[in-house]
Amino acid sequence: MTSTRDHRYSDGDGFGNPYEGFDFDPPELRVNTRLVDPTDDYVLADIVDESQVVPDDVDVPALVEIGLAYVAIEEYEQAVDSFGRAIAYADEDSVEAQEAWVNKGVAHSQLGEYDEAIGAAREALRIDDDNDHAAIAEMNLAYALWELGDSSEPLEHAERAVELDPRHPHAWYNRGYFLAERGQYEEARRCLDVAISLGLRDSSVLGERERTLDRLETAEAERPAAEPSEWTAEVDGDDVHERGE
Repeated sequence: MTSTRDHRYSDGDGFGNPYEGFDFDPPELRVNTRLVDPTDDYVLADIVDESQVVPDDVDVPALVEIGLAYVAIEEYEQAVDSFGRAIAYADEDSVEAQEAWVNKGVAHSQLGEYDEAIGAAREALRIDDDNDHAAIAEMNLAYALWELGDSSEPLEHAERAVELDPRHPHAWYNRGYFLAERGQYEEARRCLDVAISLGLRDSSVLGERERTLDRLETAEAERPAAEPSEWTAEVDGDDVHERGE
């Protein structure tokens, strides 16, 4: 069935003549035919091969943005590839490289590749362990370690994330979650309340708060009542003194 919907196009002024924005023979793909046989099947592949790329001409932030766009549509394998390219072309130990490592670790976590996620997060922290990127690296490191069965180290990294970025709701949520797993329900509830106050109000956070409150009430109900002090009387001559034991 043919669509009857009107398709809207750009209302621009049209192309010039000749149009310089497009060329069937772009300069970057031109070859010296005296040196290279243009009928060779490998000519184009050799020209666009990454080994022919000039590193200084690569826009690293743009590669990171492409990776984030893939993350937004849940294409995590392509995101990992984009972040990896950004790392390859970024200056070693630069902020751009750290940002790419952080995001690469997050993408690996989404794929369930926790060993790779841990490695990426640790590399980001090696570059700089005291900035905003480090806070996200600490959060992802805590999560990946937990998924691999580490029940002790994740809380340490979650607390470090809170120190680095106390305005990040996910940092507070992670800290609350790990505290609850350790039975520290009152402090866990406080952390979850902070996460909610900072805008993190999805069902998983609200559900975790409800579970923490239930555990807290159960723990308080099972806590044995404090026994009263035993008092005896001591007689010292004509005076009587009460003594608590």
